[in-house]
Amino acid sequence: MNTRAARWVIGLTALVVLISGGIELLQTGTYGFSLFVVAPLLIGAFGAWVTRPASGRSAAAAGAWATLIATGLLLVFRFEGLVCIAMALPLALPLGATGGWIAYWLTFSRRQTQGLAMMLLLPPAGLVWDVNARPDVFEVHSAVEIAASPERVWKHVVSFSDLPEPDEWYFRAGVAYPQRARIVGSGPGAIRYCEFSTGPFVEPIEVWDEPRLLRFNVTANPEPLHEWSPYAKVLPKHLHGYLISKRGQFRLTELANGHTLLEGTTWYQHGLWPATYWRWWSEAIIHRIHLRVLNHIRTLAEADGT
Repeated sequence: MNTRAARWVIGLTALVVLISGGIELLQTGTYGFSLFVVAPLLIGAFGAWVTRPASGRSAAAAGAWATLIATGLLLVFRFEGLVCIAMALPLALPLGATGGWIAYWLTFSRRQTQGLAMMLLLPPAGLVWDVNARPDVFEVHSAVEIAASPERVWKHVVSFSDLPEPDEWYFRAGVAYPQRARIVGSGPGAIRYCEFSTGPFVEPIEVWDEPRLLRFNVTANPEPLHEWSPYAKVLPKHLHGYLISKRGQFRLTELANGHTLLEGTTWYQHGLWPATYWRWWSEAIIHRIHLRVLNHIRTLAEADGT
């Protein structure tokens, strides 16, 4: 076997091993640095190593293409849906390109052996992080002004009628959205059910300070989205227990003009790393969910006055 053929065999074997390792991470629910950082870097590096590009730019392109193909296979073989793949690509593709460039640089480096050793140490280092990392609790806050008194707004905060179907593309693509809210009981200990397109949030009331503050815990979370797939249904593990609402509140403040400042706050966790990247997605989605609810409450409360 000549050198070129041997390189292809070794490289493709390494890519198969890396992709298999990524699938194992998905099946065990390890959504962390190993999956989202280490795997794209190594897949990109091996993609460039196999193709032997003539420049650093070509190596980066080869790494990005190898990562894109590997990610697309997750959709083809029913391990992931299109929505989550689309969210992961802005992180994975630059890392794949970086891996390709590193492979090209190591080809001409005097420290090739040390560089290869460091890359081979990345998987165990990533797994150590993933095993020991603990998710933080993050806060998302949104607010609207309503041309109504707090007393008039309060009753629509506690429960509200059906919202119109959303026009936003991200909700139509499968992201869960609120549909209505109902409450069983009154005062602390009452149970509020905020019903989403994927199921209800169960919210035992902790503070009932009418008409100023409604604070609740969250004891049950529905799926954060319906995955889009060419197959009937895919059920990746991150749909359960990875984006968790812990508690929430509505605060009503009477303004000098007689209007009400209605503020909604959610405290949540997610089990995805790197946290800074995934917070960008989760907080953007939660903020838009807030606004969908707050604007509906505003419509109902202001309609009462007319």
